[in-house]
Amino acid sequence: MTKYQNLNQQYIAGAWKPGSENNNIDDYNPYDQSIVATFKSAGLKDLDEAYNAARKAQEAWAKTLPQTRSDIMTKAANIIEQRKDEIADIMTKECGSTVIKRAIELQIGINIIREAASFPTRQHGYIFDSFTPGKESRVYRKPLGVIGVISPFNFPFNLSLRSVATALAVGNAVVLKPASETPIIGGTIIGKIFEEAGLPKGVLNVVVGKASLIGDPFVEHPIPKLISFTGSTPVGTNLAKLAAGQLKKTSLELGGNNVFIVMDDADIDRAVEASVFGKFLHQGQICMSINRIFLQEKIFDSFKEKFIAKVKKLKFGDPADKDVLIGPLIDEKAVNRILKSIDASVTRGAKVETGGKAKGNVLEPTVMTGVKNDYPIAHDEIFGPVAPLISFKTVEEVLAMANEINYGLSGALHTSNVEKGVEIARQITTGMIHINDQSVNDEPNAPFGGEKGSGLGRFNGEFIIEEFSTLQWVTIQHEKRDYSPF
Repeated sequence: MTKYQNLNQQYIAGAWKPGSENNNIDDYNPYDQSIVATFKSAGLKDLDEAYNAARKAQEAWAKTLPQTRSDIMTKAANIIEQRKDEIADIMTKECGSTVIKRAIELQIGINIIREAASFPTRQHGYIFDSFTPGKESRVYRKPLGVIGVISPFNFPFNLSLRSVATALAVGNAVVLKPASETPIIGGTIIGKIFEEAGLPKGVLNVVVGKASLIGDPFVEHPIPKLISFTGSTPVGTNLAKLAAGQLKKTSLELGGNNVFIVMDDADIDRAVEASVFGKFLHQGQICMSINRIFLQEKIFDSFKEKFIAKVKKLKFGDPADKDVLIGPLIDEKAVNRILKSIDASVTRGAKVETGGKAKGNVLEPTVMTGVKNDYPIAHDEIFGPVAPLISFKTVEEVLAMANEINYGLSGALHTSNVEKGVEIARQITTGMIHINDQSVNDEPNAPFGGEKGSGLGRFNGEFIIEEFSTLQWVTIQHEKRDYSPF
């Protein structure tokens, strides 16, 4: 099978071409800083062309038979499976994915598309009894039209697909803007996959451009009916304000400061294994990654000893090495931000138990103790391989600490008393939480999304069908209606 070629171009109206701007976007390998690809940047002209192409193609696409839309989704999933080694290689080069991370991301992406293949026959309308004699009352579910998708750099393949595949399956057309750090794996390779799967021209368009140039216009353009954004809370908040000015819908999955709570009756070994995975997968660069590990006083020392011993064994370095579990952060700016947070927390009384140093963009897996909930390393979203351990005495105390920060995406809680655990979990303001597991969970038929500063709306399954469609009420007056006294 011939590898995909020329993925460093814009994909607009079914054509591959360079952007119209005179500046370039260099796509760097975060591990060795080599250039993976160079894009000629998209500008406002390209953006407008992409949105107009999507609008033009959408009407016919929405009328396409459901089995045709479903077949294209299935073909796309099959292509990913056939090209998984090629795709995985780009994941490593472009965003520093380790072997385990790319395997997880590939499988999630395939699962999302296969779930989306069922959507064309799941868009049900309704028939209601009418309050008016002789009237028939119907409700039709319709696609929104054109959806704009902005995806992040951390799980770019999966987090683009979960919006793109769903939107297409429901009958919408899409314009996708991937992160500038991962324009191929989060953008153009997805365009190529769906092109190969037989998607009609113009139904999916991919624009790679600088946020400073096309970021706000991407949201404010009059054509898209909904903007789906995955990224940081500050950027998402600004995006929501721009969209609100046009009464435009948004679907936002934003930052997280996820808690991992271990009660004193928990299986400590099991909790340690779960927390190491949930904290350090993809260097902690996941919105669902564990941010704060809360340990009940009685088991604090036992957990700490076992946790540190396991973390010290994690191999870090080149993500292309099959034994490496901790690869590079996305760029030097991310490394410096986290080191600054570590230093500020140490100044306030925290202690680095292991790690705390960086070589290039690789930050050693780090464990900190003596941390309080208002220290920078606990209060802020880390988005890196640092684990702060925080002690608590009572359920009331840990609930207060869990809820006082303005995030609510995911979390986990370990206890031998499952129903007690559920009772505690339900008091935490978060969109998702997992008993006797870790916080990084995503299944294509379960509602994915957060509360508070972690976003708006829910992805996956019937929940995303609801987000990416609209309802139209249609009535039929079969019998002559009495309008008296008029």
